[in-house]
Amino acid sequence: MSDWQGKRYWLVGASEGLGRALAHQLSKVGAEVIVSARSEDRLKDLVAELPGKASYVTVDVADLGSVQAAAEQVGRIDGMVYLAGVYWPMAAGEWDQEKADTMATVNFLGAQRCVGAVIGDMTARDAGHIVLTSSLTAYRGLPGSIGYTSSKAAILSMAECLHADLRKTGVRVQVANPGFIKTRLTDKNDFSMPQIMEPEEAAREIFELMDSANFKKTFPRLLGSIFRLGQFLPDALYYPIFGR
Repeated sequence: MSDWQGKRYWLVGASEGLGRALAHQLSKVGAEVIVSARSEDRLKDLVAELPGKASYVTVDVADLGSVQAAAEQVGRIDGMVYLAGVYWPMAAGEWDQEKADTMATVNFLGAQRCVGAVIGDMTARDAGHIVLTSSLTAYRGLPGSIGYTSSKAAILSMAECLHADLRKTGVRVQVANPGFIKTRLTDKNDFSMPQIMEPEEAAREIFELMDSANFKKTFPRLLGSIFRLGQFLPDALYYPIFGR
């Protein structure tokens, strides 16, 4: 259990869905929350809703200069949570370069830029907390998800590398691997999404991870176990089962 009272957390990608729900969760336990996204109106509304001390800083994670300026405006923080993400279903035969580039930029490069903006101060102080949001899809390739799955696999790998470097220091690194969450992104899917979660439910899972000493959390448990099992299946079994 952590003492959240007065801790300053920067949430990037907090204007909607999971990020918005997590902002409420952290504010309720006494953390000071600084929320960021591109939409100033949505951020203003969120800050007005939160029960505790809160502020906002607009940021475009696709622009390195914007990320660096936002981090400077936010100032010293105890933790940064990266939740920004975009998604379009995309199969190999329906390649859309603009969408593929946008998913790579927002989902992965944006996370890398935000980590880069805060990691120097955290390592210098030997104190800090970085939480990244990956996905169950990161564990192995899936049909119709080029762009999104690749970017989430990159986030998982980055989190693992950071953890390998920092696990014996005062800087904590954690990664959440959620399944389907009911948001504007999953509204684009036209297939069955087992164990789909409300944003508030997924936010509680991420908060439980943040409040623990664990490096990684994969949820929901049953669906997560299935995806983890897929890592160990030989190609001859995996693709006929998961490639539908």
